[in-house]
Amino acid sequence: MAITAKLVSDLRSRTGAGIMDCKNALTETNGNIDEAIQKLREQGLKASEIKGGRAAKEGLIVSYIHPGSRVGTLVELNCETDFVARTEQFQELAKEIAMQVAAAKPKYVKAEDVPAEDIEAEKAILQTQAEQEGKPAHIAKRIVEGRISKYYTETCLLQQPYIRDSDVTIESLVKDAIAQLGENIVVKRFVLYVLGQ
Repeated sequence: MAITAKLVSDLRSRTGAGIMDCKNALTETNGNIDEAIQKLREQGLKASEIKGGRAAKEGLIVSYIHPGSRVGTLVELNCETDFVARTEQFQELAKEIAMQVAAAKPKYVKAEDVPAEDIEAEKAILQTQAEQEGKPAHIAKRIVEGRISKYYTETCLLQQPYIRDSDVTIESLVKDAIAQLGENIVVKRFVLYVLGQ
C-alpha cells in the first residue's frame, strides 16, 4: 500500500510522533494506522526507559483546588527543558496529576519513598489479619505480599490507577508523555491540603 502524506499526517496528529517515525511505522505495518500507533507506542516506551536517567531540572509547579475549596494540591512536575514545560501537553499532564492527588490522596510519589518501618508495620498488621482468618503460614505469606502490593497501589501516586481510566496507571501516563515529548519527565513531589487536617 502506498504511504500518502495524508496518512502520515493523520498518524502524526493522533500520536504526536515525528514525520519520519510515522512514515517508517506505516511502512512497516503496510499502511495499517492502528498497528502503526501500537508500534510507535512500543518504540516510545522503550525510548522513555532510556530517557529515564536524564536530568530533569525544569518544569512546573501546578495547583488544583477542588470545587468547594475544601481540598487542594500542589504538584512539582519536572522535565529537561523549559521549552517542554511550556507545552500544552506537559501542562495538561501536570494538571491531571494534581487532580489525581486531590481525588486519590496518595501519601508518597513512588514505592521507594515509603519508609521501611511503615512497610514492616503494615506487613505485621496484614500477617496478623491473615492468621486470624485461619490461613496456613505459607499461604498467609503470599496473602501479605498481595496485600502489600495493594497498599502500594493505594498510597503511591505513580502506582495508582488513573482517575479517568482505571486501566492506566499514573506511571504509564507519565511514560506516554515521555515518549511523545521526547524528554525525561519526573513527578518530583506533591502536597495535599484538606481543610481542617
